[in-house]
Amino acid sequence: MDDAIDKNIGNVKPLAIVDEMRASFLDYAMSVIVSRALPDVRDGLKPVQRRILMTTHDLGLTAKAKHRKSAKITGDVVGNYHPHGDMNVYPAMVRLAQDFSLRYPLIDGQGNFGSIDGDEPAAMRYTEARMTSLAELMLRDIEKETVPFVDNYDNTRKEPRVLPAALPQLLLNGTLGIAVGMASNMPPHNMKEVIDATVAQIDNPEIEMAEIMKFIKGPDFPTAAEIYGVEGIREAYATGRGRVDIRGKAEIVENSKGKNTIIITEIPFQVNKAELVLKIADLVRAKKLDGISDIRDESDREGLRVVIELKKTAYPKKVLNRLFSMTQLQSAFHMNMVALVDGIEPRTLSLKEIIGYFIAHREVVVTKRSEYDLARAKERAHILEGLIKALDNIDEVVAIIRKSKTRNEAADNLMKRFKFSSEQANAILDMRLATLVGLEKDRLEDELKEKKKLIDYLENILANKSELMNVIKEELLHIKENYGDERKTKIFNQGLDGFQAEDLIPSEDVLISITKTNYIKRVTLDEYKAQGRGGKGVIGMTTKEEDTVAFTRIANTHDVILFFTDKGRIFKTKVYEVPAASRQAKGNAIVNVIQLAPEEQVTAVITLNKKVFDKSGYYLIMGTEDGTIKKTEISQYKNVRSTGIRAINLREGDKLRWVAPSSGKDFIVEVTKRGQAIIYPETDVRPMGRSASGVRGIRVRENDGVVSMNVIKATDNYKEADLLVILEKGFGKRTQIGNFPIQKRGGVGIKAANVTGRTGKVVEARTVTNIEGEIVITSTKGHVIKTRLKEIKRLGRVTQGVTVMKLNKDDKVVSVAVVRANMEPVKAALEPSLEIPVKDNKDD
Repeated sequence: MDDAIDKNIGNVKPLAIVDEMRASFLDYAMSVIVSRALPDVRDGLKPVQRRILMTTHDLGLTAKAKHRKSAKITGDVVGNYHPHGDMNVYPAMVRLAQDFSLRYPLIDGQGNFGSIDGDEPAAMRYTEARMTSLAELMLRDIEKETVPFVDNYDNTRKEPRVLPAALPQLLLNGTLGIAVGMASNMPPHNMKEVIDATVAQIDNPEIEMAEIMKFIKGPDFPTAAEIYGVEGIREAYATGRGRVDIRGKAEIVENSKGKNTIIITEIPFQVNKAELVLKIADLVRAKKLDGISDIRDESDREGLRVVIELKKTAYPKKVLNRLFSMTQLQSAFHMNMVALVDGIEPRTLSLKEIIGYFIAHREVVVTKRSEYDLARAKERAHILEGLIKALDNIDEVVAIIRKSKTRNEAADNLMKRFKFSSEQANAILDMRLATLVGLEKDRLEDELKEKKKLIDYLENILANKSELMNVIKEELLHIKENYGDERKTKIFNQGLDGFQAEDLIPSEDVLISITKTNYIKRVTLDEYKAQGRGGKGVIGMTTKEEDTVAFTRIANTHDVILFFTDKGRIFKTKVYEVPAASRQAKGNAIVNVIQLAPEEQVTAVITLNKKVFDKSGYYLIMGTEDGTIKKTEISQYKNVRSTGIRAINLREGDKLRWVAPSSGKDFIVEVTKRGQAIIYPETDVRPMGRSASGVRGIRVRENDGVVSMNVIKATDNYKEADLLVILEKGFGKRTQIGNFPIQKRGGVGIKAANVTGRTGKVVEARTVTNIEGEIVITSTKGHVIKTRLKEIKRLGRVTQGVTVMKLNKDDKVVSVAVVRANMEPVKAALEPSLEIPVKDNKDD
C-alpha cells in the first residue's frame, strides 16, 4: 500500500477506511445530537427553536408588536443563525404556533398555520408571526449577561448557547426529536402542576418521586383526551422511559331521530383527525367494522366533533370498543425523556432530574442577573453621589468649568478639586441647567436612596442562597398566577389492562337514576335535602322529551353493580364507573357503561360487596312480570363478560323485572298493580342454575300484573317490619307485615291496598325494617322528593293511604328508593354472623 502513495505530494498518511468511517460517523452523530435533534434540559429548546425565538427578539416582535411576515423571520434565522435552509426553519416555526402541537405555543401565528387534519400551512410569504407572552419569558433578562453567547456559523454575530428560560419549557411543551442512535419523546404537562412541583423541589431538594407526583399527575396534552393507568407514568417519571395509554373522548348519545350515535370530541395527541376518519371509513367499507351507517366530521372553530351514526341493530358499546382497538382513537405515547445536559451530553433523565437541572439553570441566571443589576446600580449610585456633591458646591463647580479651556481640562480640574472620579466628572459636565433647580436635587437624592435600597437587596440575594431561591419561587408563582390554566387531559387510575387503584376512589353513598330509555347517572346523596311529607320535591333529573325516570337505587361507590335487563341478561361493573352528573342533568346513555342489545332495557339494578361472590349460600331472587320466581346462587355470577351473560331463561313474552339478594332462609313478598300481595318462604323455591326458567311465585289475575318483588329477612321480629306501598297519585302507607299471613307460593294473594281511581294503581311496594330511614320518590316529570319514613302513617291492609307527594294533574309517581337517615353506606348482613354488606332496592 505504501508503494502506491506518491510521497512527493505532501504529508499523506495511510488510514484504514473502517477507522475513518467510524470517526466520521461519530462526529456526524454528535453534530446531529447536539446541534439539531435534541433539546437542552435547561431551556427545553432545540437549536432551531432557540434561534427562531432569538430572531423574533432581534426584530422586536414582542407579544404586543405588529406581526411580521414569516418569510422575513425565516430569512433572518437562516441568514444570521441557522445555516440549514428555510425548509427546515419554517416548519419548526409553524409547529411553535400550533395549539394542537404545543400545550403552550411560543409563536403567535396569523394566517394558515396548518390543522389537526394534517393540512399544510400556507407558504411563508402569506403568513405572519410574532412571539407569545410566554416566549418573551423565555428570553427575559437575556441582555443582562445571564447566559453564555458564542459565535454564529460565520463569526459575524453572537448567539446564545441557551436561553434564560423563566419557565420550565421542556416539561410544559415536551419535545420530539430523532437523532442518530437515540431519540427524545417527552409529553407536555400542565403549567400549574409543573410550577407547584418545581417550588416543592426548591423547598425540599431531597423530595421523593411520590411527593412530586402529588403535584404532577401526568402528561397534559393540548388535544386533551384521556389517559388510562398510572403505572406507565410512574415508571417514566422514575426512569425516563415508560408507556402511557391514551384514548380519545367518545360518548354514545341518542340523536333526535332516536338513533344511537358516537360523538368523538377529543383525540389522542399527535393523531391526524382526517386520517382517523378515513381509517374508520376504510374499516367500514372492508366490513371489518360493523354497525356504522354514516361518518361525518362536524369540527369547526368551536372544537373537534366527529359524528358516527350507528345502525339500529348495532351494539353501541361494542362498536366503540372496536373503534378503540382498531384505530388511533386509542394509542400509546412512549415517553423517552432524553435531553442534553450542559448542552453537550445526551442523557435519559427522571422527572426529578429535569426539574433539578431547570432549578440549577435558574439559579445561575438569577445570580448573573443580580450581579449585572448590582453593577449597574452601583454605577448609577456613584454618578448620583457626584451630581449631588456638585449641586452642593454648584458655584465653585461652575467657576472651575468656566475657567477651563477644554472639556478634558475641566474634568481634570473637577477631579483634583473635589476628588471626583472620571465618570462623575463627565456626568457633571453633561449635567443640564435644569438640574440646578431645587426640586431636581430632591429627585436625585430620592433616586440615590432607591439605588442604595436596591444594592442592599441585590447584595442580600447574592450573599444568601435562601433569598436567591425565594426569588426563583416568587417569579415562578407569578407566572403560574398569570398564565396557568386547568388540566385538559383526564387521568384514570384504571389501566386498559384492567388494573384498578380502587383505594383512590372516594367511598360515598350515591343515588343512581335510570330512565325508561336507558339514560343513567349517579349523584351524591348530599344534593337532596329531606322535606316534610306532602312536599312538591326538587328537580332530580332533566329528562328528554317523552322520557321518564324508570327507577332509582342507592349504592356505595366501591360496590359491584349488577344490571339485569328485560331480556334476562346480566351485566357487571363498579358503581364509580357509572358517569357522575349534577342533580338536574339528564345523564349519559347507559350503553356507555354496558353493551346492551338494540331494544334491550335495564329493569333491575342491585349493588353487592365484592366479597359476596366468593361465599356460598347466598342467592339472587329474580321476579318476572308474569309472576315467575327464580333462585340462583350469587357465586354463579362472579364472572360476567363485558357483553353480558344469561341470568334467567325467560318464557316467550315474559320480562325480567326484579332482582334481590337473599340468604336462602328469607321470605319473598310480591305485590300486583291491583294491590294483591303474597308472602311465602324462600324455601318454597329450590335453587336453580343460570339457564333455568324458574317457577310460579304469584298467580296474576286478568288485567293485573306484578309491580314489586321484595325479599325480607327471616328474623325473630320480621313481622314487625312494614310493607310500604306507594300508589300512582302520590298516596302511600305502611302496613305491618304481621297483618299478612304466610302462604304457599303460586296463590293469588290478599289485599295490600285499596286501589281506586283516586289513588291510582300500585307503583311500588317495599319492605321496610327501619322507619328512621328516608324515602326518595321520583315522578315521571323528573320531580324528586325525599321524606322521612316515619312521617308516612302505618295503616291497615285495605286502606288508601295518605298523600306523600303532591303531583300535578298529568304527573305520576314512577320510582321509589329507601335510604337510611344517617347517609352511611347501607349494610345488611345476609346472616347475622357474617359481616358482608349487601344492598338492593329496599331498606335493609
